[in-house]
Amino acid sequence: MQVQDIIDSISNEYAPLSKACQLEILEGAKILTSKKSTILVREHEYSDKTYFIIKGCARAYYLKDGKDISDWFAFENEFISSIVSFFTDKPSPHYIELLEDSVLIELSREKMNSLSDKYHDFEKLIRVVVTKTMLRQQERLASILFQKAEQRYLALLKMYPNITQRVSLTHISSYLGITLETLSRIRSAKK
Repeated sequence: MQVQDIIDSISNEYAPLSKACQLEILEGAKILTSKKSTILVREHEYSDKTYFIIKGCARAYYLKDGKDISDWFAFENEFISSIVSFFTDKPSPHYIELLEDSVLIELSREKMNSLSDKYHDFEKLIRVVVTKTMLRQQERLASILFQKAEQRYLALLKMYPNITQRVSLTHISSYLGITLETLSRIRSAKK
């Protein structure tokens, strides 16, 4: 896929971007090809980058008492970053890891701020991306608080139908806030 096709995809999926804005994104974007298990962001590090996934998938996770707890999955045509670090210039509270060999577009905070200052359409794109991210995280929180484990699992499958082929069940169970054994029982009952 050509980089221009990817920028067109972002423009179509999130918010229409002018040709001038698209050209400037192309000039400022860095294309990364990275292997599975690559850590893009580490806990306690500062991160001024955001990533758009062209191919592959990633997860954000926390380490708590030696356990890793998945907090966010991102797949093709989605953004991922350490939101806390990116927007507040504080150290990241979590890691971001690639779960597959991946191709990403990397944009720096400096470039994104420059584009936002110059192009209202890019500013709108950022607003749409942040809003979608906040809504998805709010849905996740509400599901953990108010839904049974099976409902949370079915909602995740509805959002990402092939997630079980791409993400380990251990990561999925921690994301859902359930044990691996509970997830196995739910999956067995569904079969």
